[in-house]
Amino acid sequence: MRRVWPAVGVGIGLAMCLLALLVVGTYTAAAGLLGGGGKALGLAKGAVPAVYKPLVQKWGNLCPAISPSLLAAQLYQESGWNPKAQSGAAAQGIAQFIPGTWATHGVDGDGDGDRDVWDPKDAIPSAASYDCKLAKYVKSAPGDPTKNMLAAYNAGAYAVIKYAGVPPYRETQNYVKVITTLAKSFEAPAGKVPASRQAAGAIYYAQKKLGTPYLWGGNGTADQGGRFDCSGLTKAAYETVGIELPRVANDQYNAGSHPDRNELLPGDLVFFSDDLTDSRAIRHVGIYVGGGYMINAPYTGAVIRFDKIDTPDYFGATRVTEDGAKALPTAGAA
Repeated sequence: MRRVWPAVGVGIGLAMCLLALLVVGTYTAAAGLLGGGGKALGLAKGAVPAVYKPLVQKWGNLCPAISPSLLAAQLYQESGWNPKAQSGAAAQGIAQFIPGTWATHGVDGDGDGDRDVWDPKDAIPSAASYDCKLAKYVKSAPGDPTKNMLAAYNAGAYAVIKYAGVPPYRETQNYVKVITTLAKSFEAPAGKVPASRQAAGAIYYAQKKLGTPYLWGGNGTADQGGRFDCSGLTKAAYETVGIELPRVANDQYNAGSHPDRNELLPGDLVFFSDDLTDSRAIRHVGIYVGGGYMINAPYTGAVIRFDKIDTPDYFGATRVTEDGAKALPTAGAA
């Protein structure tokens, strides 16, 4: 788990009392804040693995119907950035093309003379190119061009044209919602990220666990003595307010938008990593409570406690939303 850097004064009774008062004051105030969204200016820091970011940034601007964040959301949903991914339906590579679709729509993105579905330098440009072709096929359909393109990706262009927009298929409507929602977790917001209405409840739960011994893989179950590890605690805290997070810290990062350090609000999840360029390398998470502190399940031998977040391995933060959590691909256990 994450290395914990020394925090002067944390752990003694007086500091705990003062921090508890800080938590109450800050998250009560946060509950009344109004957030303002803004048009994304680019990709959130580290959200796309550094090795793929230039490709996503370039090809995500191929046509008006797509964006770098939307392309990133599709790739993450399809493969979790795994260039060797292969599904039971024979979908292959980071963009999960089936052989027939690749034969028709695969492009030589890196100009080396071949089209390799396993090479992200071909597969990512091919995904963007395919999106833009679909957008062109359905450009006469009324409604949002991006949503129509995503619907065509899922249900086919004919269905979008037939129904004059996103067709009334539950699977297709859900796919459109999932990708457009997930895209927000890859955006670098231009304005303030709206405050979370569920944050206070999540903090309230986590506060009650202060002093509980840490357990690697702990989910807080009775057979585990009510103990947690870092992502087990954050998952359990948000479950109490009706939000189902993935079990693993690096998947929890994509459960919402990413406020800057100076815009953190109580209830935000804060993340830590040895690689500050890749969200898939995140290995630790805590719940921010204000004043530069988090509620943290740190490591074996320690207890759940308050710790400072400003350490060399601080990666970033996520403001969790219900829709954001629902949009995440199903993740495995830690």
